[in-house]
Amino acid sequence: SFYFMQYKKFQNKIIFRLDRGEEVVESLKKICNELGIKLGVVHGLGAVNKAVIGLFETETKKYLSREFSGDFEICPLYGNITNMQGNIYLHCHVNLAGKDQKSFGGHLTSAKISATFEGVIDIFDGEIDREYSNEIGLNLIKF
Repeated sequence: SFYFMQYKKFQNKIIFRLDRGEEVVESLKKICNELGIKLGVVHGLGAVNKAVIGLFETETKKYLSREFSGDFEICPLYGNITNMQGNIYLHCHVNLAGKDQKSFGGHLTSAKISATFEGVIDIFDGEIDREYSNEIGLNLIKF
């Protein structure tokens, strides 16, 4: 992919911007890998024209995902950054609003920026891992 992403670090915070055409989840992983971020929280806002969001169905232990196309505002995106098996693990949720200002949201799988995205990462010293839970069907934070 072609990355335009820009960021600046202030102590334990990163302010970053994504541009049109960039994919949010991949860009976040790239920032974390470049800066060695292993634990943190992320939040941001912006605009997308394509997104895949879902809902975890507890009975079937499956994500029901839908792809949305069109102009949407991110109102907002929140997530956390942990690790699983040595790799960055992002868990993000997003709320999107369309032309009618009605919003909907869920678990974010991917989102393509249509205008811009402005985000903040709060970095924590340390590392937290995840482990798959057969009982729940999710990769849970492991202490």
